[in-house]
Amino acid sequence: MKGSPAQETTDGTTLVVHVQPNAARTECAGYHGDALKIRVAAPPVEGAANEALIRFLAERCRIPRARVVILSGAEGRRKRLRLHGMTADLVMARLTEA
Repeated sequence: MKGSPAQETTDGTTLVVHVQPNAARTECAGYHGDALKIRVAAPPVEGAANEALIRFLAERCRIPRARVVILSGAEGRRKRLRLHGMTADLVMARLTEA
């Protein structure tokens, strides 16, 4: 892994994820290159997988869903998200905890 998928910014953390839709359950599944791999149970239709991803990240990071925003990649598997008001260390600790 070249670097952390989470990078701090002035207003939070930018997170790079690789999403695998139609999974058996929604969970973190390690790394995919320089991105955090997240499996989501929702299908990639009508934004269902994106909504499931936002819900999962908000719940795991213990922040409101409104503070999780997709910056790029809404139509693909590789996405950049902003988690407002969170440090990169805290994001990674909460997402990778058992």
